[in-house]
Amino acid sequence: MDAKELPAHPRLDQYKKQAKDLLKSCKSGDAEAIRRFERLKLKPGEISLAGAQFVVAREHAFESWPKFKKHIEAIVRQNSPVSNFEAAADAVVEGDVATLTRLLREDPSLIRARSTRAHQSTLLHYVGANGVEDFRQKTPKKAVEIASILLSAGAEVDADNGDYGGRGTALGLVATSVHPARAGVQIALLDTLLQAGASPDGLPGGWNPLIAALHNGRGFAAEFLASRGARLDLEGAAGVGHLDIVKSFFDANGTLKAGATVAQMEDGFLWACEYGHAEVAEFLLESGLGVATNRGCTGLHWAAFNAHADIVKLLLNRSAPIDVRDENFGGTPLGWALYGWADPPPESERSRYPEVVASLVAAGAKVEPEWHRHENVRADPAMAAALRGKAT
Repeated sequence: MDAKELPAHPRLDQYKKQAKDLLKSCKSGDAEAIRRFERLKLKPGEISLAGAQFVVAREHAFESWPKFKKHIEAIVRQNSPVSNFEAAADAVVEGDVATLTRLLREDPSLIRARSTRAHQSTLLHYVGANGVEDFRQKTPKKAVEIASILLSAGAEVDADNGDYGGRGTALGLVATSVHPARAGVQIALLDTLLQAGASPDGLPGGWNPLIAALHNGRGFAAEFLASRGARLDLEGAAGVGHLDIVKSFFDANGTLKAGATVAQMEDGFLWACEYGHAEVAEFLLESGLGVATNRGCTGLHWAAFNAHADIVKLLLNRSAPIDVRDENFGGTPLGWALYGWADPPPESERSRYPEVVASLVAAGAKVEPEWHRHENVRADPAMAAALRGKAT
């Protein structure tokens, strides 16, 4: 959740002045000030002092100016419930075991308390480094120990979080977050939460952690949840590479059974390409799915981005479109491969990218001249050769 960070000792009069200055700038025609109102979909008649105060509150992740005002008035009072919660949240994301333990001992009610921000998270949600204010989205090395302390103190393991449409749990936030993955503790955190009784399928009526993990680039987390009994539909089974379950959604004639959908088939194919499940991708192609299936991007985009050379070759052999551009960034599969190579996802190996790039170039992918001149390419003989279509 985008949120401006408050200083250690905020003063309400500072934010009242910010609101007045924002309104003044907006009325003078300042483009950025106007955009701040427009981002919150305020109507022309709402460009007022009250509207400006609402903008300031929302930019700090509060639902309204009165709630923002109340938060500031409470946070400056030493040992108030709000100031204690804020200190505990800081301890969680910093991995400060001693401070968190002391705060919970002095105020046991903190374990069931919720943030006064719009997402209304508990302390356990902050372990997910996701769905809370962005300046607190970080994962300390002691994240598993922190989670264990909170659970031992009585944290509700499946409490809901208000971000992403609501009904998200700590497990879902962990499963979809890049921060615990980069810190190398994502699977251990998931295991800790599951051992404490977390549902692998999330809350009834809420979003599915496994499917959400696939949509957020967290293939290992999705596979782990599947291994711990998470429910699998066609999309999920394809995304975690369970070919036997994928096949169970088709009848003997290769037709989708009732309950399975074409959308699940298409999304599952993209995840199979992204997460390296070649047998699943090939089965779905044999079942009639078009190799050019495009849901904003193609399977070739995802296979290239994650350096799955076998799937790239499979798709190229089936005449997948080489220079098609994705809808969000306008990148080709070759562009995605180079982007992944420059900043590999946590679950990819950088050494595999030259083979992918060489295959795409040899198949006729367009190479932008500036790519050859990029300093990172020039410093890597294997990638330099790959851009000439030569595998090393």
